[in-house]
Amino acid sequence: MNKLKKPRSLELFFVDGDPDGMLTATVPFQWSGHVLLSSRTQLREALKRPEASRPGVYLLIGESETGALLYIGEGDDISQRIKNHDAKKEWWSTAIFITSSGDQLNKAHARYLESRLIEKAKQVNKIALENGTAPTLPSLSEAALAHMEDFLENIYLVLPALKFDFFLESTRGANVAQKAENTADKPIFTLSSSRLGINATAHIEDSHFVVEVGSKARAEWVGDTSPKVHYNKLYAELVAQGILVSEGSHRIFTQSYAFTSPSAAGSVVAGRSTNGTTEWKLKDSSKTYKEWEQEQLAKDPSLYEGVL
Repeated sequence: MNKLKKPRSLELFFVDGDPDGMLTATVPFQWSGHVLLSSRTQLREALKRPEASRPGVYLLIGESETGALLYIGEGDDISQRIKNHDAKKEWWSTAIFITSSGDQLNKAHARYLESRLIEKAKQVNKIALENGTAPTLPSLSEAALAHMEDFLENIYLVLPALKFDFFLESTRGANVAQKAENTADKPIFTLSSSRLGINATAHIEDSHFVVEVGSKARAEWVGDTSPKVHYNKLYAELVAQGILVSEGSHRIFTQSYAFTSPSAAGSVVAGRSTNGTTEWKLKDSSKTYKEWEQEQLAKDPSLYEGVL
């Protein structure tokens, strides 16, 4: 059962008025945390800001020869650690400073956050880590432990909103009883082709289109592999993560996986770019996802008030 999510507001401040430049992110009235995002080219300006010298954790993001790379660290004064990395690490291009604008984090808090973030990144497995093993968790009081776990939940909320989703879980548990409970009252969609050996089922969960565990996908990606196409990279990532594994003449989903759209899900299942809104069908029906969606909108006349 999903935890009940409460509405949140995110406040972004573009430091130099450029949406591609340095920015800060906070959750007003609900979180004491403060996020500063800076490119390496603006590092000098970022290190001059007061939050850069606070205790906290930081993320370095960039590219290695094998793909995207992440380093997670902590420090009593983040600016000093970043200066050291600037001299010794050449691969990173973006830095994220995570501190507190209220009561400052102490060394134990920062070490706890660092350890849990490394653990989470390894678990989600969306990006390669330059870190080795996660450091041992420090001993915290019961109250401090609860505060740090709440602090982490807000980090997991803010970073995806800034388009950094490497802590965002896309897989769903494969427990059969849980699956039955989660999908009991939800429409089920299917995408199948006996010729291609694919047979997948999916449902909507929150804002995601979830392809269910056991679904069969095409054995290989046969579609376009040019740089303009992204779904082939997603297909390859799921294979690398062991979420799509070979089984006879097809691949099978070892875990349920949450996609951002029916088209992303359909493309991975079909092994080529596809319009998922027309290829997914409501189970036991010829109705496409698009037709089902339009039918749901039509059930709420208030959506069409004032529309000619």
